[in-house]
Amino acid sequence: MQNGMYTDRERCVRAVQSKDARFDGWFFTAVLTTGIYCRPSCPVVPPKPQNMVFHPSAAACQQAGFRACKRCRPDTTPGSPEWNRRADLVARAMRLIADGVVDREGVPGLAARLGYSTRQIERQLLAELGAGPLALARAQRAQTARLLIETTGLPMAEAAFASGFASIRTFNDTVREVFALSPSELRARVPRKDTSVRPATPGTLALRLPFRAPLNPDNLFGHLAATGVPGVEEWRDGAFRRTLRLPYGHGVVALTPNPDHIGCRLTLSDLRDLTVAISRCRRMLDLDADPVAIDDQLRTDPLLAPLVDKTPGRRVPRTVDEAEFAVRAVLGQQVSTAAARTHAARLVTAHGEPVDDPEGGLTHLFPTAEALAAVDPGTLAMPRTRRTTFTTLVGQLADGTLNLGVASDWPKARAVLLALPGFGPWTVDVIAMRALGDPDAFLPTDLGIRRAAQELGLPSTPAALTARAAGWRPWRAYAVQYLWATGNHPINFLPV
Repeated sequence: MQNGMYTDRERCVRAVQSKDARFDGWFFTAVLTTGIYCRPSCPVVPPKPQNMVFHPSAAACQQAGFRACKRCRPDTTPGSPEWNRRADLVARAMRLIADGVVDREGVPGLAARLGYSTRQIERQLLAELGAGPLALARAQRAQTARLLIETTGLPMAEAAFASGFASIRTFNDTVREVFALSPSELRARVPRKDTSVRPATPGTLALRLPFRAPLNPDNLFGHLAATGVPGVEEWRDGAFRRTLRLPYGHGVVALTPNPDHIGCRLTLSDLRDLTVAISRCRRMLDLDADPVAIDDQLRTDPLLAPLVDKTPGRRVPRTVDEAEFAVRAVLGQQVSTAAARTHAARLVTAHGEPVDDPEGGLTHLFPTAEALAAVDPGTLAMPRTRRTTFTTLVGQLADGTLNLGVASDWPKARAVLLALPGFGPWTVDVIAMRALGDPDAFLPTDLGIRRAAQELGLPSTPAALTARAAGWRPWRAYAVQYLWATGNHPINFLPV
């Protein structure tokens, strides 16, 4: 699949007629005779082909005057895999919009972060998505509003401001326009037991995060749990829990793997952070990936195919905080997983911000780069060369020289990282894979990868393995997950 699929009319019609859920989020079907738009897998009888019009985004459907289908709820589909696969301007803009930048800083703020004029960004988003940044942000606000209306007992005024609307009137008008129901009518459609009482913990919401099947949770949750920093992350009662640093406050999330969704329990100090928290959790769990396309490509290598067939749907475990991950990557250089966790836990206890967690054992937010830049290097229990690596990294993160956020320019970030003392290709690529989100990042020098390659009969020297891996592009980061999974390290197993 590739960008612009919605322009391939014949292929779109086939997907709708076969109700193929793999295409949900890739395009949307607007029905001329009913004025509604649907996901490709909508359970209703497909409309006649001549009555179908295809759009690349929910926002474009709404811009064209179509309302969301009440049966298939197209606004709740997984996001397009395009925005996590690409590093161009449109993809970077979409990641920032998902992170709530337009709501907080407006289109000028979006443009400033990307280094382009507002006109250039408007033009490129309209050309590719049929909607500008304001419309895309509005569609996202509408989705968040629906979530709050249907899953919480929040008063409508609180739901309006929590979902990013500047006024209750705009909230009411948007919900009515997008869903053809008023907010109160939307809530009335939900079984009463779901919204009749507020949660026991104020600011706590229970959500379902959708994904494209298949999803193998073993290495995804296994990696996050096995490398979890005490006080910031934990595995408890079948869920991965961690603290979140968010634009308006902080949060605690519990993420539970289920066969058809990820259970998400969020406790937020400020409900305005809901959209951002969901976006970051989806990104950490790689939930917008297209596993069918990825696995099909990796299966073209006869030595990888048995691994893919055995446990399809592996995701890349990522992060909710790119700067945090880079710091942890340095702490983990040339030490065991347990030692890396110990180093990180000491930093957290000494320099992280305390938080309350009545439901578990989380105690702190991970320290900011600014806080770590003020640490006396002499207090760090690590070799002198690694202290230099650490202090240089946090200094550049703190002063903005190095940007690893969702809108970062991947090649530029790699170049800055490689120029830092103590940063070799392995550290840069692991940050590219798990923090930047580059799906093609590769680790040919990693010991676990070389062992797996040797056992499978793949080339085991870095140069030869890199040459062989050319056939796995652009999904080499996923090949890394399949190769790692041949070992017996705890990162490969769902905790019990």
